[in-house]
Amino acid sequence: MADITRRLGWRHLRGAPTAHVRHHRGGKLLHDGPGLSFWFRALTAAVSEVPVDDRELAMTFHARTSDFQDVAVQATVTYRVSDPALAAARLDFSIDPDTGVWRGAPLEQLGTLLTETAQQHALDVLARTTLSAALVDGVAAVRERVAVGLGAEPRLPATGIEVVAVRVVALRPEPEVERALRTPARELIQQEADRATYERRAVAVERERAIAENELDSQIELARREEQLVDQRGTNARREAEEHAAADAVRAGAEAARTVRLAQAEAERSVKLAQAEAERSVKLTEAEAARTVKLADAEAARSVRLARAEAEGAREVGEARAQAQAAWLRVHGEVDVATLHALTGTRLAENLPNIESVTVSPDVLTGLLARFGTGERA
Repeated sequence: MADITRRLGWRHLRGAPTAHVRHHRGGKLLHDGPGLSFWFRALTAAVSEVPVDDRELAMTFHARTSDFQDVAVQATVTYRVSDPALAAARLDFSIDPDTGVWRGAPLEQLGTLLTETAQQHALDVLARTTLSAALVDGVAAVRERVAVGLGAEPRLPATGIEVVAVRVVALRPEPEVERALRTPARELIQQEADRATYERRAVAVERERAIAENELDSQIELARREEQLVDQRGTNARREAEEHAAADAVRAGAEAARTVRLAQAEAERSVKLAQAEAERSVKLTEAEAARTVKLADAEAARSVRLARAEAEGAREVGEARAQAQAAWLRVHGEVDVATLHALTGTRLAENLPNIESVTVSPDVLTGLLARFGTGERA
């Protein structure tokens, strides 16, 4: 679509390199070519824009084979406008001077023309071909026939159209027929798959048997090597025991010699200590005996002195007691009876326990008074 700009009643058109523009005014051709840019007046200008680039036209249509089976054809036709002047003269490529949009639908007309022409030649080929042959070789046959038919179509060059390439994408039957046609092939494929599965299982079983045999051989070899390992370990253990026994014997000999030396040194030391202890004991015994003798002598002399002092003291005490007793007796012998009675009462009163109250009957009091009276008279 052309780019049109409006300025004060004038229009400016800027075309693309892939668009052929034709500008007429008053029946005269003023501009003709691709990628043009010019000013024009909308009221007096007739402008056409013809695309000259390659266009892809996808088409899908149905056809019937010779065995009355419906197939869908998917194809693509590549074309371009080789003569823009002729195309603009045969088809309406004029554009609106204000918007640059085509007034008609020229590309749809070209699409209809190409689709119907291609469909006509494809139907002609498929109508004489069975479904199985169409599915096998129909794509190439339809493509070749459509390309030849479009190239020989007189209306296309008369319109300025050139067909560049024809591609047939697929030929598909109806879904039910397609599934039915796929069934035998699917069964064959399934059979081949089952056979491959069985063969694979057989190979797997054979490989498992080989693996089991290899594992058994490996176990036997491992057992044999383990037996060798056990024997070697036993030999090593015996050698180690012998080495340990020899080392223990050497160690025991050295220990015994060391023990003997230590015992001898200890015995010598014990003898020396015993001799020193005996000498010390003798010296201590002699010193203790001398000290004991001295202590015994000192104790004996002290005992003698004490005995003598005690005897002397006892004698003197006895003499003093005898003299005191004699004096006491002499004094009491000289004192009258009443005084002795009074002293006796006084001593008795001093030695009697505490008496809180004394009851004296008249008879006792009379007797005592009579005694005191008698005594006073005496």
